[in-house]
Amino acid sequence: MMQKEEYAIVLDYLPHGYAFDNTPSYRKTAIVQALGKTTLVLLEAVPKKDITLNIHDEVYIGEGKRDKIHHVNGKLDPNKLTATAKAELELVVKEIVMSNPQRYLDFYNKAQPLTTRMHVLELLPGLGKKHMWEIVEERRIEPFKSFDDLKARVKLMPDPVKIIIKRILSELQGDEKYLIFVGR
Repeated sequence: MMQKEEYAIVLDYLPHGYAFDNTPSYRKTAIVQALGKTTLVLLEAVPKKDITLNIHDEVYIGEGKRDKIHHVNGKLDPNKLTATAKAELELVVKEIVMSNPQRYLDFYNKAQPLTTRMHVLELLPGLGKKHMWEIVEERRIEPFKSFDDLKARVKLMPDPVKIIIKRILSELQGDEKYLIFVGR
């Protein structure tokens, strides 16, 4: 079972709802497009009345008393993201990755083979068999202590943070068969 999301980061705040919604304006509700902080799932929520939110605000969406969000409508189709939300998505993903580097470093330190012919590390954009084997060999000697340590020990390694951000964005767009970072 997927864990429940506690916090989300606002990607866009639509005080008058969606422009394409034909509901009469007096019946429209404000909409928040957000990204779950832990499960990295795109969410659509409705803020409480008289609450104004800003892009990049962190809002509580878990069980219990919420101060800014009235309710969560559910998962958001990536095709419904506004232009603003799409533009902010990469920045927010980068913020999340950088605020919890150990989680993503652990991925490099603990990733296992997916099948007998493919390793999970090979699912990262720009990493082929050669890099995968170098990472596996180096982490056997000693786990990576930081992204800089990883780059220093694996020759010609593309930026490990950018690779993870690219993969997360690709998973959010629904382009990937296997989900490594994004919850279902």
